[in-house]
Amino acid sequence: MNLVLRMARCLRWLPIMVASALLCPLPAAARAQPISATLLVFGDSLSAGYGIRAEEGWVALLTRRLESEGYGYRVVNASVSGETTAGGLARIGHVLAVQRPAIVVIELGANDGLRGLPVTELRRNLGQIASRARDSGAQVLLVGARVPSNYGPAYSEDFYASFATVAREQKLALVPFLLEGIALDERNFQEDRLHPLAAAQPRLLDNVWHGLKPLLVPPARHGVPH
Repeated sequence: MNLVLRMARCLRWLPIMVASALLCPLPAAARAQPISATLLVFGDSLSAGYGIRAEEGWVALLTRRLESEGYGYRVVNASVSGETTAGGLARIGHVLAVQRPAIVVIELGANDGLRGLPVTELRRNLGQIASRARDSGAQVLLVGARVPSNYGPAYSEDFYASFATVAREQKLALVPFLLEGIALDERNFQEDRLHPLAAAQPRLLDNVWHGLKPLLVPPARHGVPH
């Protein structure tokens, strides 16, 4: 009988114990949503982290920000140093087939500009890359670039405007300029004056984040197919 009474007393407290456990906050790692979608970064050396450690680049910083804010995305960095839009167009189909991303960040074009390639080719290639990404079911964020003024004002202006043109025609989200806020200060760059230092990478992330965040599925909704 004593055993029965003790069990009854324990059971009487069980609902309170369960409720208390539910009210206790979970550790941050436990609150993070399970990975349910792939975010593909498809760029050149500015996204590949040329000249700095991999963990210092803005794409690596993006991975950590998504994790810290509870977004359940797997970030795949398919960026290649030296890549042009033509090179990107040649390999986008394979990358999409393998990764099946929910979001594609296209950061290409700077090398086209540095080589003085025709702006019409830039627009055509970017449009086709974006179109293939959208046809695969992904949302697309296009990240713009600029070239130095010594390429001539006509070419420089047409080059820069091309990103907005493609975004408008393809109905894409747009970050006008990846290097906004750091481009005019040489102290932000490596000796080649083209690739940002590690210290400048958080600013690149902030520039991308501004355009990317509206495309993300909020943490509370993760687990719902999209």
